[in-house]
Amino acid sequence: MEDQKYQVLLYYKFVRIEDPKAFRDAHFALCKRLNLLGRILIAEEGVNGTVSGLKEDTDDYMRAMSTDPLFEGIEFKVDAASQHAFNKLHIRVKEEIIRFDIEGLNPEAETGAYVEPEEFQKILKESDENDDIVILDTRSDYEFVVGKFKNAITLDINNFRELPDKLEELRPLMKKRIYTYCTGGIRCEKVTAWMIQEGFEQVYQLHGGIVNYGKVTGGENFEGGCYVFDQRVVVPVNHVNPTVIGKCQVCESPTEKMINCANPMCNDHFLICKECADKLKGCCSESCSEAPDLRSYDGTGYYLRGINSKNYAKL
Repeated sequence: MEDQKYQVLLYYKFVRIEDPKAFRDAHFALCKRLNLLGRILIAEEGVNGTVSGLKEDTDDYMRAMSTDPLFEGIEFKVDAASQHAFNKLHIRVKEEIIRFDIEGLNPEAETGAYVEPEEFQKILKESDENDDIVILDTRSDYEFVVGKFKNAITLDINNFRELPDKLEELRPLMKKRIYTYCTGGIRCEKVTAWMIQEGFEQVYQLHGGIVNYGKVTGGENFEGGCYVFDQRVVVPVNHVNPTVIGKCQVCESPTEKMINCANPMCNDHFLICKECADKLKGCCSESCSEAPDLRSYDGTGYYLRGINSKNYAKL
C-alpha cells in the first residue's frame, strides 16, 4: 500500500459572507501558505471547496476554518491519499457556491431534514418493498452512470441547474417520502429547499452525501463507484457488497474508468475499459483517434486543462 501522506478535503457551508472578494483574497493567502491545491467557490451565500495537501497542512486548514466564528460547525469529509488530487489552486467568486439558478432559495433557513447514514441504510432496504419511498439521485448523468444507490431514481440532466426543468416529471412523487442524495450533500441542500418551495411535503436528504455514507456504513447497497471532481475521478464507496455498473462506451464491458477524449476538439468525458482506451489512444471513437493534434494518452486521461474540466463548469 502506498504511503498516504496526503489528505483530500470535501466541504461546504451556507453562511452569509459580506465581502466575497476580500474573503477570497485572504483565503487564497491561507491556502498558499499551507501549500494546498484544489478548487474553492465563494459567494455571498457561503463557501464550497475540495482541496488536497499534506496531512499536517490540511489539518491546519481544518483548524483554521473550524475556529473561525463564521464557519462554526463546518463539516469536512476527509480521504487519505498518496499525492495531491489537483495540480493547481483555484479560488473563485461566484453568484452561487453551487449553481441552481432559482431565486429566493435559502438553505440556511429551510431545507430538507437530514437523514443520517445509518438510517438511510435502513431506508434503502425498506424501499425494496415500499412504493411510498423514493430514493432520488440529484446528480448529473455522467456521475450516476458510474455509480448510484440501489433503487434510486435518476434524472436525465447534464448539469445540476437543469434539475428544476424536471419539475413535471417529479410532480407524481409529491405525496411520497423522498430521500435525496448527492456526492457530499451540498446539492441536496438546494434541491430540497426548492422542492419544499414547490409544495413537496416529505423531503429529506442524506447527511454528508455518498462520501459520508461510505465512511459510516461501509457503503452497503451503493452500486458502482462515486464520481468526484478531482484527479481521482472515481472513488470506491461500497466495501460490503460492491458491484460495477459502469459500461465501456466502446465494447460495453464493465468498467469504472472515466477519461476525457484525447482529441482536444472533442474532449468528451466518458467511460471506457483499459483495453479500448489503449487501442483508441485515449479517444472515444475511431474517428477521434485519427484526428490531428491528439493529446498524448498516458493511461490516465488527465490533461493540463483538467480531467473533467468541461464538467466543472456544469456545477
